[in-house]
Amino acid sequence: MPVFLYGCETWSPTVREKRRLCLFENRVLRRIFGLKRDEVTVEWRKLHNEELNDLFCSLKIIRVIKSRRMRWAGHVELYTGFWWGTPERKRPLGRPRHRWEDITIDLQEAGCEGMDWIDLAKDRDR
Repeated sequence: MPVFLYGCETWSPTVREKRRLCLFENRVLRRIFGLKRDEVTVEWRKLHNEELNDLFCSLKIIRVIKSRRMRWAGHVELYTGFWWGTPERKRPLGRPRHRWEDITIDLQEAGCEGMDWIDLAKDRDR
């Protein structure tokens, strides 16, 4: 896990990348836990996702990435005052990319809606 998540604080995964991360995690867990013998047919079979979740009761990889991103954003803001504003330049053509600065999406999913993440970074207890 530490090798795989090295530098995940700076990632901004898209929906496709999140899905691929979950697939990778399940594939690794299936490899670790191995096959299961079915009692009815007496044959070996792969474990289902629900069975993997029951056996491995740790946080999912996407939740770990989001929590590390929020912690790192708070650390950077607290010690450097990183967010001074946006530079004045023309926007590129096409759909806007998911940016690393969109940490508010992660806060909404964590149940901290309506809170300013910069204020949260300055209050370590929260």
